[in-house]
Amino acid sequence: MNTVNAADTSFIIFATALVMLMTPGLALFYGGMVRRKNVLSTTVHSYTAMVIISIQWVLIGYTLCFGKNFVGFIGNFQFLGLHGVGFLPNPDYATTIPQSVFMLFQLMFAIITPALISGAIAERMKFIAFAIFILLWSTLVYDPIAHWVWGAGGWLRTLGALDFAGGNVVHISSGISALVVALVIGKRRKIKTITPHNLPMTLLGAGVLWFGWFGFNAGSALAINGVALNAFITTNTSAAAGALTWSICELIIRKKVTSLGIASGIVVGLVAITPGAGFVSPLSSILIGGIGGALCFFFVSVVKQKFGYDDALDAFGCHGIGGIWGGIATGIFASKAINPAGANGLIYGNIRLVGIQLIAIVATIAYSAIMTFIILKVLSKFMSLRVTKEEEIDGLDVSLHGEEAYGGIDL
Repeated sequence: MNTVNAADTSFIIFATALVMLMTPGLALFYGGMVRRKNVLSTTVHSYTAMVIISIQWVLIGYTLCFGKNFVGFIGNFQFLGLHGVGFLPNPDYATTIPQSVFMLFQLMFAIITPALISGAIAERMKFIAFAIFILLWSTLVYDPIAHWVWGAGGWLRTLGALDFAGGNVVHISSGISALVVALVIGKRRKIKTITPHNLPMTLLGAGVLWFGWFGFNAGSALAINGVALNAFITTNTSAAAGALTWSICELIIRKKVTSLGIASGIVVGLVAITPGAGFVSPLSSILIGGIGGALCFFFVSVVKQKFGYDDALDAFGCHGIGGIWGGIATGIFASKAINPAGANGLIYGNIRLVGIQLIAIVATIAYSAIMTFIILKVLSKFMSLRVTKEEEIDGLDVSLHGEEAYGGIDL
């Protein structure tokens, strides 16, 4: 029988707290990038995810993700209401920590994922519509994909796809869904005049995200071991590399390095390393974060302008594109010398892993896009998704929540 290891359990409890802190960090990161009349509305999106998904996870989310496999697609109802989830480890997922600790750790991933989507619809989506959307999205999109990748018997896990801490499950699913929501909701009015209202807030948010990401990635080893330490190192290294290359791109194109660019590059580097953090070497993480920074800069600065979609806070450009690159990079750079439970990638002679990673990425993109579109269309039959012109002009803080962040006149 598997027994609980106190050191591993303490480590994952600490990692869980770090990941929980990422969602308030995201609220700061997003909140600083919107106009001052929408900062409370944008911030509340992240906290709403914390409230709603915490309940959904206990009732049904955990069992749909990690219950016994049902035709490779979804978990069954064995853990409904956390039935049977207690102090004993579940050998399918972690052999040295209580299943209840594993459940809490995974809850924090389930919370931040729908919160990421809010970056695409900032300043224009009705609050109640957003709240219902994330409940439906988490149940119908996040939970199945998490089971595919991480659940015992999930078809992508069985196929051999590698996703150490959520490249597919968290970043690609939310990034692709964010693009779909942005296209369905439509652009903000007077978009060319919109500028961030508080960049120090955004920088603080990026720092909190960087800090919390150590729990996100290192904690995904689910034990104190060499894989966890490697994930810690690769996470920090990739974040730095992403910020460096984004800044270089800015310097070449715009002749200036901006604070927002540094913050964005940090987040992109963190996103890119997430699927491979426990499978690749620190040297590989420099390439992963560096290429990710340049690639996402191109999508945010060039592709978005060319096609004209209003991904307000670049959820797709950073998380969708960064996650896709990270998944591919894992197929290229993964090494069994780093993690014997993983696989060798392309540079170690195994081209098959790249193919498996591409299958996982395409499946995640297709399912996320189709299901998100269906959810929005069904929801729109019962309520308006977008605020009125007058509400948007007045600002969502006052029109939807009856509050002002700073007081005074908002220009």
